[in-house]
Amino acid sequence: MPNMRSVATATVKTPIDQVWASLADHEGMASWAPGLKVTLTREGRSERNGVGAVRKIDAPGPAPAIVEEITRFEPGQGLGYKATGGVPLKNYRGDVDLAQDGTGTRISWAISADQRVPFVEKAVTKAIATVLLKAFVRAVSK
Repeated sequence: MPNMRSVATATVKTPIDQVWASLADHEGMASWAPGLKVTLTREGRSERNGVGAVRKIDAPGPAPAIVEEITRFEPGQGLGYKATGGVPLKNYRGDVDLAQDGTGTRISWAISADQRVPFVEKAVTKAIATVLLKAFVRAVSK
């Protein structure tokens, strides 16, 4: 099965260290993604929110909780995660990369998953990447 990958990017005027602080705060995700409740169910191996950390994301309504494990944690550069439950897309992964852009920060949010139905996963991953990026940009641009 081919892997589908969609990327959404934006540049904010916020310094990279502030953007990183928001991105790396898993439980703080609820502040920029209203309606979500995020619980750290397992701490990372070397840092609390780092590689190996597991976050449980509860959304309002009947949807199951999404469980994600942090797979990459590079302060000031980005992080990666994979879904281990609650997501209908097979091999769902996210990667957020940060880059200095003048006095601001360029944010790239990528979502990937295996393609099982042509075009469906591509549209879904693009929508997820775009929605997550827009919500995050609003929060770090304040």
